[in-house]
Amino acid sequence: MQKKKKEFVLKRLMPYMGRKKALLPLALFLSGISVCLNIVPFVLVWYIVREILSAPQAIDVSNVGLYAWLAFASAIGGIVVYFFALMSSHLAAFRVEVGMQKVGMKRILSMPLGFFDKHSSGKIRKIVNDGAGTTHAFLAHQLPDMAGSIVSPIILILLILLVDWRMGLASLVPIILGFVTMKFMNSTKGQNFQKLYFDSLEEMSSESVEYIRGIPVVKTFGQSIFSFKRFHDSIIKYKEMVLAFTLLWRKPMSFFTVIMQSAAFFLIPMAILLIGRGENLALVLANFIFYILISPLFSSLLMKSMHFQRNIMIAEQVIDRLDSLLDYPGMTYSKNTKSIGSHSLEFKDVVFSYEGSDKRALDKISFTLREGETAALVGASGGGKTTIARLAARFWDVDEGEVLVGGINVRDISQKELMDNISFVFQSTKLFKGSLRENVVFGKEGVGEEEINQAIDSSQSREIIENLSDGLDTVMGSKGTYLSGGEQQRIALARAMVKNAPIVVLDEATAFADPENEHLIQKALKKLSHGKTTLMIAHRLTSVQDVDRILVIENGKIAEEGTHADLLNRDGIYRTMWDEYQETVAWKIAAKETVGIGGQNA
Repeated sequence: MQKKKKEFVLKRLMPYMGRKKALLPLALFLSGISVCLNIVPFVLVWYIVREILSAPQAIDVSNVGLYAWLAFASAIGGIVVYFFALMSSHLAAFRVEVGMQKVGMKRILSMPLGFFDKHSSGKIRKIVNDGAGTTHAFLAHQLPDMAGSIVSPIILILLILLVDWRMGLASLVPIILGFVTMKFMNSTKGQNFQKLYFDSLEEMSSESVEYIRGIPVVKTFGQSIFSFKRFHDSIIKYKEMVLAFTLLWRKPMSFFTVIMQSAAFFLIPMAILLIGRGENLALVLANFIFYILISPLFSSLLMKSMHFQRNIMIAEQVIDRLDSLLDYPGMTYSKNTKSIGSHSLEFKDVVFSYEGSDKRALDKISFTLREGETAALVGASGGGKTTIARLAARFWDVDEGEVLVGGINVRDISQKELMDNISFVFQSTKLFKGSLRENVVFGKEGVGEEEINQAIDSSQSREIIENLSDGLDTVMGSKGTYLSGGEQQRIALARAMVKNAPIVVLDEATAFADPENEHLIQKALKKLSHGKTTLMIAHRLTSVQDVDRILVIENGKIAEEGTHADLLNRDGIYRTMWDEYQETVAWKIAAKETVGIGGQNA
C-alpha cells in the first residue's frame, strides 16, 4: 500500500488559526519585500565604490549622496517592513499555539476513558503544551526566513551574474558546496535521528513526571533505587541520542562553516586573473568589493535556510505526534440513544483483547448484577478484574458480546447519560489543584452546603477538614498543603457521594491506605454503596464477606461464583485464597533471639 504524501507543514497548521489564516501569507509577503529592500543597499554601495574608483579626481558628489540616502532609506524601509512581518508571524504563531491547545484538549476531553490508561498525563502535556510552544517558535521566528530562503537566492544569483558573470561563478563555488553539505545534513538519516530524538525526549519527560508524582510512595516503601532506574534509563537513552545526533552533524557542519567563509579564496585568484588579462582595474576592484560584501549574505541565507529546514522537521514531528495522539479510535454512539430506567448491570458472553495483544483479556464473561446488589471481583493480578470493571463504564468497546446497563447496551447510551449513572472510586485518586470544596462538588452543579456536609460526614472526612486552617476553602498544593493517600481517598469518596450515582464501581479503593484510613474508608464505602448497584474489586478478602455475590476471575474467565460461605464450602480457588489470606493476617514480627556466651540467651 502506497504511503500517503504529507501536506506541507504550513498547510497542516492552517486549521489551527481560525479566522486569522491571512496572517501567514501576509507575514511571508512582507518578509519577501523586506529581503528585497535589504539587498538594495549592497547594490547602491557598489555604485558608490564604482563611482569613486572610476574617476577619483572628478567624483560626482550629488550622485554619491543620492546613492547613500537611497541606501539608508532602503535599509530603514527593510527594517520597518520586517517589523510588521514579525508582528504578523507572531500573531499567527499565537493563534496556532492557542488553537493547537484548544483543539487538542477538546479532542482529548471527548476521548474514551481507556485513552487515559494508555497515555500518561506527562506524555499528553508534553505533546500538547510543549508541541504548541515549539510550533509557536517556528512560526514566529523561522517563518519570515522562509520568504528570504525563496526570494533572496533568485535576486542574488541574478545580481552576481549580471555584475560580472566570471567573478559571480567564482563566488558561487563555496555556495554550491555549502548547499550540497546542507542537503546531506538534512538527509533521511538526519530526519530519522530527529524522530528518535523526540521519542527519547518524550519518554524522559513522561518518566520524570511519573517519578516525581510517585516520590511519596517511593520514600514510604524505601524503593528509591529501583524506582529511579526507569527514570535514569530514560535520561541515559536521551543522552546517547543527543550524542549520536551531534556526532552525525560534526564533520559536515565543520566543513559547511569553513567553506561558507572562504569566498575570498575563490574571488582573489579570479580578480588577479582578470587584471592580468588587461581588464579595467577600477571596475575589477569595484566588482571584487561588491562580491566580498554580498558573499556573506549567501552564507547567512544558507544558515537561515538550514535552520528553517531543521525547524520544519521539528514542526512536522510535533504535528505528527499530536495527530498520532488524537488519532485514537473514538466511541460510536447510536443516534437513537436511550435513557437508563433501571440500574442492573449485565455482561453477556463478553470477549475483549487489548490493542496489540493476541491474548484475550476476557473470554466469554457472563454475569448479571441486579439493581441494588453488590458483587465483588477477586483473583490474582492480571486475571481481568480491572478490565471487567472498566468495561462496565465503557472505557473501551468489547470485541464480542454485550455490556448492558438497565437492560440497554452501553453502545446505545449517550456518554453523559452513562457517566451520570456511574460513580468511580479508583485505587489511584486524583485531586485537582483547587479548593477542597471544588474537589468535592466536581461533576455536579448546584450542590448545597447541607449536601456537602453530609457527604463529608458520610465519607469520614470531617476530621481532615477540621485540621485545615481554611477548612473546605483550603487550596490543594498551595503553601505545602497536601493530603496522604488515605485522606485523598476519603475526599474522593465524598465526591462520589455528592454525585450520588445509582451504580458504583470500586477498583481496590483501599489498596494504598494505612490501617487507620482503611477502617474509615471501609465505613465510607458501605455508606456509598448502600442501596446501589455496586461492582467492587477487592484484594483484602475480609471486605467481601458480606457481598451478595463473589466472582473469582482467573485468566479472563469466571472460575467460581457464589457467596462467601458457598465458595468456602466448595474447597476451590476461593478457599485456597481465603486460607492464604488468613495466614498472612496472622503473621507477626518477632524479635530475633541472640545467644550469648555459655549458651545463655542474651
